[in-house]
Amino acid sequence: MGFFSFLGRVLFASLFILSAWQMFNDFGADGGPAAKELAPKLGLAKSHLSSRLGVAFPDIEVKQVVSVIVALKGLGGLLFVVGNIFGAYLLAFYLVVVSPILYDFYNYGPEDRQFSLLLTEFLQSVTLLGALLFFIGMKNSRTTTSSKSSNLKKRTPKPKAA
Repeated sequence: MGFFSFLGRVLFASLFILSAWQMFNDFGADGGPAAKELAPKLGLAKSHLSSRLGVAFPDIEVKQVVSVIVALKGLGGLLFVVGNIFGAYLLAFYLVVVSPILYDFYNYGPEDRQFSLLLTEFLQSVTLLGALLFFIGMKNSRTTTSSKSSNLKKRTPKPKAA
């Protein structure tokens, strides 16, 4: 069971680790292709949130956002492989924050080709988030169950009659 659990974590985390590695290798002076794709979407999300919340957001350097994404995916994936729950939290944070900005299907109509492509990618991110939440739930329930069972096993021995 331990080997298959490890293998599953490796295969799952490889999605994040390999994409982070590719983003890292393509990262140049301008942030690479990821920054070029993210810049207009980040600006649109920033203006949308500013108009809805009535708060002016500061200018965000897209190159720094890409480096944070690489760090979240890379570090989160590596920690997830070794079974660390903090890695799952990092990956979940990445999916919750970045997926609605990156896969902005809501800015297109259902008849647009972009709509179906972006919706599919967004739903895949939601599926990955569900798997991470399942892992986090299993990790937390196993921790509380094992601590309860260890408390039950520690019974005081009865004194022997003389």
